[in-house]
Amino acid sequence: MLINFILIVIVLLAAGVIIMRSITKKKEQKVEETVEVDDKTYTLDKMTQFVKRRLDEITKINLYDIGLSEEELKRRKKKKYELKKALKGCTYGDVNDKKYVKELIYDLLSREYGVNETNISKAIPFDIPSLLTDQDKFDILIYMYKKEFGYEALTQIIKKYNLAVLKYISGESKPSYVITGEEISDIYEKEQLVLNFADKLNVVTQRIYQHYKGYSSIDEVRDMNIDGVSGGVSGLPESFLSQVAQTDGDYLDQVLENKVPRACDSIWIFFQGKSIRLAFLSFGTESELKRVCQNIYKYNNPGQLSDTNGYKINEMKDGSRVVVVRPSFSETWAFFVRKFDVKRATLEQLIVFPGKEQAIDLLKFLVKGARIIALTGEQGCGKTTMLMGMIENIYETMNIRVQETAFELHLRKIYPTRNILTFRETETISGQEGLDVQKKTDGSVNIIGEVATDPVASWMIQAAQVASKFTLFTHHAKTFPNLVTALRNSMLRTGVFKDEKTAEEQVIQVLNFDIHLVKDFRGRRYIERVTECIPVEDKNEYTFDHRKEKTLEGKIDKFIDNATHYFTKVTDRQLYRYVNILEYIDGEYVLTNKISDENIKEMRNNMDEIDVEAFDKFIEENWGIKLKSRDYIETKENKSQEKPKRTRKAKTVEQN
Repeated sequence: MLINFILIVIVLLAAGVIIMRSITKKKEQKVEETVEVDDKTYTLDKMTQFVKRRLDEITKINLYDIGLSEEELKRRKKKKYELKKALKGCTYGDVNDKKYVKELIYDLLSREYGVNETNISKAIPFDIPSLLTDQDKFDILIYMYKKEFGYEALTQIIKKYNLAVLKYISGESKPSYVITGEEISDIYEKEQLVLNFADKLNVVTQRIYQHYKGYSSIDEVRDMNIDGVSGGVSGLPESFLSQVAQTDGDYLDQVLENKVPRACDSIWIFFQGKSIRLAFLSFGTESELKRVCQNIYKYNNPGQLSDTNGYKINEMKDGSRVVVVRPSFSETWAFFVRKFDVKRATLEQLIVFPGKEQAIDLLKFLVKGARIIALTGEQGCGKTTMLMGMIENIYETMNIRVQETAFELHLRKIYPTRNILTFRETETISGQEGLDVQKKTDGSVNIIGEVATDPVASWMIQAAQVASKFTLFTHHAKTFPNLVTALRNSMLRTGVFKDEKTAEEQVIQVLNFDIHLVKDFRGRRYIERVTECIPVEDKNEYTFDHRKEKTLEGKIDKFIDNATHYFTKVTDRQLYRYVNILEYIDGEYVLTNKISDENIKEMRNNMDEIDVEAFDKFIEENWGIKLKSRDYIETKENKSQEKPKRTRKAKTVEQN
């Protein structure tokens, strides 16, 4: 009996302790945490720690233990879900999620942390310009300009103060595109900005956000309407510091004093064709650069970036293309974000130099005429953007199928009512397999974002022959012969053909035009030439003149002539010739050679009546050739071969 009594007492005590702990825990959850603050607490680091802790509490709290009403529980659950979703989405480049998180941080700082007009200057010394860093001034400038110009803020600053020009800076012997801290300070002084408390708190909120969930110093820059941004592509990698320490102590001191840029100080933007270094911005530490690289590519779970798989190609939530690399594949952590402004991708906006009217009309007619077109040029010259502009002129009755390495064109954003479907390569599906699938999707036009591999180049040639109405693609060839050679070699390497001549014949039979784009050292982007490929007909040039010769010497001479023709065809037969239809000469576009009769005829056959009439007028105005009918082209060569026009009666019989 005594033992049972003791056991009952122990059980009751244990139950009491558990109940008391549960009640205490609920009370702690009900009572909001009181933040003890003083003047030293209002620093960016302390406020960032507070924001992290509070958001973590909000997302992890167990709402069922608080004893809420059903209506309040639903409201809190929805708010908790929205916050979790926003915290995840803002790391993918979603500007709406970013705005939501920043508004919550703003409220936490003003309502719970007690930030006011007096103590906010402990975080950033707004009232003492001499104490502001270059990044502080830049953040304030971007915020104030963004209030007026939105995502054109950075563009407005660069254009207003002419920052995108070649300039010399101390320590460098050659000019470069760079924006320095001194320039930012001068601009800040000239602007004479006046900030109210809300403006100041918004700047502080952005600074906290970009180090918590954003992309560090490039967070606002990445959102701007520029061509791209990259980091980790210049400066001294951390791995070199140990080597430097062993060989040159003075140089190491310069690095530590920030006189020599490190990899984490490397921030570049791609602005209107120019790569510009932002010398006044920095990630601060190698670990911060690494954090940005590890987060910036994560949209749609593309897989893990690891030492084994040292690079990732993906897109962000807003359609930007992102490439991330890491050691040991690269010497340092680095990323490349490339943006494509679909609103500006029209031929009228892309082609701006004198003679643009003829150049624009030519490109429109090439697309409407269903010609197979290659867009060539170096990286960053505007091939993808030009391709987006040309697609506008494809007839709406044609279904478009797109194959890309990463989603870049985003044609359905521009043309939501058109029949368009885009495929891309994945870790398990190659570009070749993706192109094979396209054959079974009733596509009229094949668009290949980049012919970068041999299988894709080989299939593109085959598909252009039989699988689609016509094809548009981009390539990195520098000259037209280089383009033909590269495509021919791809056909050979994939084993489709064994003979060089046969492979080259297939290429030139398919390839109609090459639009070659150039980006010069000033950052100007333009069409250098539009080239037409004209296959050379294999005429029978052998003769039987030896029969007319009376002497042996004469017969031998005629035989040698035929033998010469034979060996010329076998050894060095010219399969094609190419002519420039349009050239960029002395700052303007000039139409040079006429489009070949065969291509003119095919183009007219693929156009509707209105475009045929406009095309005929274009030909007559620029080359002085008048075209009479849809099926007949008046030239010196075929004047004697004019076909009789079909009568209305004959046409009716054919249709019946």
